[in-house]
Amino acid sequence: MPNLDRDGDVFLLDLGDGENRFHPEWIAGVSAALDEVAAAPAPRALVTTARGKIWSNGLDLEWLGHNQDQVDSYVDSIHALFAQTLALPVPTVAAIQGHVFAGGAMFALAHDWRVMRADRGWFCLPEADINIPFTPCMSALIQAKVRPDVATDAMIGAIRFGGEDALARDIVTAAVGEEDVLPAAVQIAQTHAAKLGPTLATIKQRMYAAALASFADVEGNRLGVPGV
Repeated sequence: MPNLDRDGDVFLLDLGDGENRFHPEWIAGVSAALDEVAAAPAPRALVTTARGKIWSNGLDLEWLGHNQDQVDSYVDSIHALFAQTLALPVPTVAAIQGHVFAGGAMFALAHDWRVMRADRGWFCLPEADINIPFTPCMSALIQAKVRPDVATDAMIGAIRFGGEDALARDIVTAAVGEEDVLPAAVQIAQTHAAKLGPTLATIKQRMYAAALASFADVEGNRLGVPGV
């Protein structure tokens, strides 16, 4: 389960040491942690990290296979988590130490900055290869965060990007050695921790207005199981 800790002005949200798939309890834990960070007075910033070979693999297929009657509410909770992260009134950095796929990649994109391991690990949106379309709000999130040519390769091509390739495509802010991923992310977070929440909230709401409006359209995102 996710765990929230604090080191000075920087909150550290540890997603876990497994595949960190989106189990409903996991989603609730991450969302509660984000609420706690948002409520804290400045200076504060958030670094979302993980342990092991995977940062997050997205959809919990095993849980979903046993709970088909809850697909709509499950997808709604994922959309809500992405929107919450995107609009969080706090500087956010994803410290990606391993593989990040599908919904996990979208969750990382919802952060303000991303630091990725340079030598191992993939960033990938495999939806086109597994025949699952992105919901409109997922498409809006991805396209708000990456260039059009990168969106084409990532969303239609389902290309796997290593850390150096992700940096060259501006998917991530930095690509560093394994031991430097978390320190580099914390350094970015500390740099911006003093920024005031109400100002950041307004900037993000305006900056990502189209994507956030898409997330708010719950019925418009009823397109079956999304690519998470």
